[in-house]
Amino acid sequence: MDRTTPGAAVVVIALLLGVTGCGSDAGATVDTASAPKATKPLKDPAPKSSLDGLVVLPSGYVADSRDTGGAFTVSTFLDRWSAVPALDRALLLNAGFTEGYRATRLSPDKKKRFTVQLFKAATPAKAKTLQQGFWGQDTHVRSLNIPNALTDARVEYDGGTGQSEAVAESSFVVGALVATLTIRQTGALGTNPQPDTALLTTLTTHQRARLTTKSS
Repeated sequence: MDRTTPGAAVVVIALLLGVTGCGSDAGATVDTASAPKATKPLKDPAPKSSLDGLVVLPSGYVADSRDTGGAFTVSTFLDRWSAVPALDRALLLNAGFTEGYRATRLSPDKKKRFTVQLFKAATPAKAKTLQQGFWGQDTHVRSLNIPNALTDARVEYDGGTGQSEAVAESSFVVGALVATLTIRQTGALGTNPQPDTALLTTLTTHQRARLTTKSS
């Protein structure tokens, strides 16, 4: 689904056949500290979204100038972040996708990148199918003990940079919303970066609580 992650689109084809915000770009952090606001894009600003106040962000992380995120449409998502546009377009259209929101933050030392995405589908059932479609595009190695969520922790080799990349990710559905959370950390070969499963667990728990509270 994401351009930074290799896809495995074959698994998804079969599917095609058949937390409380203040309305700001920063969303909420996992504690009482305020997260910095993302820089607004200079060109082609994203549309307004009702989802921008629902994202939960890690405290102390800063805006990522390379990925300002924001509200997105189908076209925006496909143009900026999709690794397999044709497949993702079919998934989003079949899900009756109405709006989405993405936020990316960097750790203070700039070694870790956190990304959260929210996708609003037409119905809870279609949201579940969309979640499974996105998740099936990647090869997953080790699941984590996070209830009611698809999870993975793995270390990959990035041939483009010649570095190792540790990935921790989760995906879950609340009502008609699909939430995906990813933490990536790169390191030179031999440095053995490890997926930050503790932070992912905390953020997933808080993000689910945020969405559950709003939906109820």
